[in-house]
Amino acid sequence: MSLHPSVAAVRNPVRALLADLPTGAVVAVACSGGADSLALASAAVFEGHRLGLRVVGVTVDHGLQAGSAEQAGRVVAQLAALGVDETLTARVAVDGGSGLGPEGAAREARYAVLEQVAEHLGAAAVLLGHTLDDQAETVLLGLTRGSGARSLRGMRPGFGPFARPLLGVRRDDTVTACQVEGLEAWDDPHNHDPGYTRVRVRDRVLPVLEDELGPGVARALARTADQLRDDTELLERLADGLADGARRDDCLDVGVLADAPPSLRHRVLHRAAVAAGSPPSELTRDHVLAVDALVTAWRGQKWIDLPGPLRAMRRDGLLVFVRP
Repeated sequence: MSLHPSVAAVRNPVRALLADLPTGAVVAVACSGGADSLALASAAVFEGHRLGLRVVGVTVDHGLQAGSAEQAGRVVAQLAALGVDETLTARVAVDGGSGLGPEGAAREARYAVLEQVAEHLGAAAVLLGHTLDDQAETVLLGLTRGSGARSLRGMRPGFGPFARPLLGVRRDDTVTACQVEGLEAWDDPHNHDPGYTRVRVRDRVLPVLEDELGPGVARALARTADQLRDDTELLERLADGLADGARRDDCLDVGVLADAPPSLRHRVLHRAAVAAGSPPSELTRDHVLAVDALVTAWRGQKWIDLPGPLRAMRRDGLLVFVRP
């Protein structure tokens, strides 16, 4: 009997990713019990064991809703039934005062504990279940916020120990794969709460775009992210070289920066402000352009106030960032 197309759609990219790992390597799979991560865990067990890999299922309990501990227990049972070699559960404390919002704070706490798990296991990879639909939502959110290429490039396929093999797979396929394999996926209530911007994009905005502009909008957004990622990575490497050439201890040489293309100079200034203590979530393009004026249009300005609080100042041909 031939493999169901949705099951194949999930397994194929997982197989391609795991094929490069040495026999006996440990692969951790982050699983919430939702269709995306559950389908990913099933594919990782099937493909990983065929390649002689050790597969560990990891569940993170954020404690953000009643019954979260019980749900984590159900996921552990599901992972064990799938045949993972080991299960791990971690409960994290989400910092509500971080300024990142509930989603951002939960994400930060989750990645922190997954990094610890990867180090503890010596994992060659930690698999995440983000899909093409998640990528499209991320790009659309970045577009509406005017966040520039850094946000429009979307989620990276891999960074550090993390890998997202399903970025080219539609959410419908992960749901269908679970149904075909007899896996009962958890439907997180937060995924239907219109209080979250991403939920409104998923349930309202993208369907309207598909209806009005025709099918394929989600794929087009994901394809845009792929194209911009290549361009942005090149610009980031060039900005690295500019930063190295302009660095003078803890300062930046204004003359070197002034001769550089604006796209590179702005990246270097943004990085420098963040490194000096300005929160990335509060540092806007207007802030960066104001600092840029100290380089390219200096008329004796004393300083530029930045979030942090922080001040950018020009002294003796050098750009410095100081606490007021």
